[in-house]
Amino acid sequence: MWSVLAFPEVTCRATPAAAAVEMKLDSIDDEDVALFDAEEDSAARKNKIRHPVASFFHLFFRVTAILVYLLCGSVGGSFIACMVTIILLLSCDFWTVKNITGRLMVGLRWWNQVDDDGKNHWVFESRKAGANQSSASRSSNAESRIFWLGLIICPVVWVIFAFFTLVSFKIKWLAVVILGMVLQGANLYGYVRCKVGARTNLKNMATNYFGRQFLKQAFTKQEES
Repeated sequence: MWSVLAFPEVTCRATPAAAAVEMKLDSIDDEDVALFDAEEDSAARKNKIRHPVASFFHLFFRVTAILVYLLCGSVGGSFIACMVTIILLLSCDFWTVKNITGRLMVGLRWWNQVDDDGKNHWVFESRKAGANQSSASRSSNAESRIFWLGLIICPVVWVIFAFFTLVSFKIKWLAVVILGMVLQGANLYGYVRCKVGARTNLKNMATNYFGRQFLKQAFTKQEES
């Protein structure tokens, strides 16, 4: 005969210490997931175009002016109408880039002001990046690339147009090409000054500081001798 042995039922209960460890591990996993999500959100915000209208018009006027110049030069048409259209596009581009897109897309602006003595002063400003700065006012990497590529490439294109205008003896287009070089080159010069102005000031401050330290040490040695 087979005898059946009945064992008492064993129940495993988690101790308070084990439960606390498990809750701690769960919280660590949640923090890791939140950390990675925050990094992904930050990278997405940096690559997001926050001012699509400003980015569009930053390129629209200058690219359209170049296209009109190419079409009028190759296809033909009324020279006066083409010249007036290109001048209007270049003027709109100069005003838009100087007053709107630079401030919104990269946080830079420049202007000219006249003081009480009648002297002209060029002012170059850059927005300081701080911890208390709102996320909406910070420039993204995508907008910065769009801004600087459009700002640099288009004046180079007008310089190339000027070269071919002189080579091909199309003197009537020379005034339009020079105007494009001047207006877009002025914006390029102004924003480059805004960008490197802070670095130049820091360099001057460091040079002056080390110069004062060197003179101080020299005078101290002379007094000791």
